[in-house]
Amino acid sequence: MLRLLEILVSRWRELDNAISKLTHEIDLIARSSELCQRLVSIPGIGTLSATALVAAVGDARQFRHARDLAAWIGLVPRQFSTGGKPRLLGGGRRGNGYVRKLLIHGAVS
Repeated sequence: MLRLLEILVSRWRELDNAISKLTHEIDLIARSSELCQRLVSIPGIGTLSATALVAAVGDARQFRHARDLAAWIGLVPRQFSTGGKPRLLGGGRRGNGYVRKLLIHGAVS
């Protein structure tokens, strides 16, 4: 049993070191990008969210309005309108679910 625990602890340490290295690389990428720096200045968005958003969206000038970007990611509810009565349905599942999850967790924090 002791040998098994030693193996598990060594694997855990290897994974912890790999996570630390990758986190450091993401931080370096975020520091080198002007877009990421601008996004990090927004409360609730960290380096991970900023780099994921820049990677998913790229040039945000392709969207006319901020709501268009939010709809593309899936943050705003879907609309169904008939007879002049708009109905807001549940949140959409379009776009990048990982970026959506990061932005929602950032907003909650």
